[in-house]
Amino acid sequence: MYFILFITIALASWGVSALLNRRFKEYSQVFLPLTGCQVAEKMLRDNGITDVRVTCTPGHLTDHYDPRTKTVNLSESVYNSANVAAAAVAAHECGHALQHAFAYGPLRMRTALVPVVSFASQWVTWVLLGGILMIEVFPQLLLAGVILYGLTTLFSFITLPVEINASMRAVAWLEQAGITDRQTTPMASTALRSAAYTYVVAALASLGTLMYYILILVGRRD
Repeated sequence: MYFILFITIALASWGVSALLNRRFKEYSQVFLPLTGCQVAEKMLRDNGITDVRVTCTPGHLTDHYDPRTKTVNLSESVYNSANVAAAAVAAHECGHALQHAFAYGPLRMRTALVPVVSFASQWVTWVLLGGILMIEVFPQLLLAGVILYGLTTLFSFITLPVEINASMRAVAWLEQAGITDRQTTPMASTALRSAAYTYVVAALASLGTLMYYILILVGRRD
């Protein structure tokens, strides 16, 4: 049963990734007057945010907002490109900057969990492996692994409203600022929705794996 579940999740992950790349490739051909960098800088200015810098980072779809350094980091293809895909990504990352500036609840919770999840991610594989190998003599180790993995799963689900809200802020601002119009706004929305699917699949995959380890633990007790 769980083998089928894992195969299904793997196929869903592949499908979502393929859809995301196809959407961004398609909307990269629809040009706009501003580059991703210019879109990001304008969105920050329009919302009164003056202490966040926009930088260029290597890689493809490596875009992210770093609350520690207050930087919107855009990949090279987004930073220098003037198209719907680049504008959508740039505005989305600025959406995170707005969340930070206005103390958006789920983002604050997610940020607070980062150190804990970083620690859990570093050790959880080894703790779970050791717990399975020693389940008959030291089941508490597997329980510790389940708790650690549960924290990473919680993090995945808290990430969902953070990402969805950032995309909603992005699309609303792009249309309001006149960056996109009635034709290109739905494109930006579709591109960001495709990106959000990757977080949904990741959260479900994490939940499925967590349930698998819980069943191993409960099965031993039975």
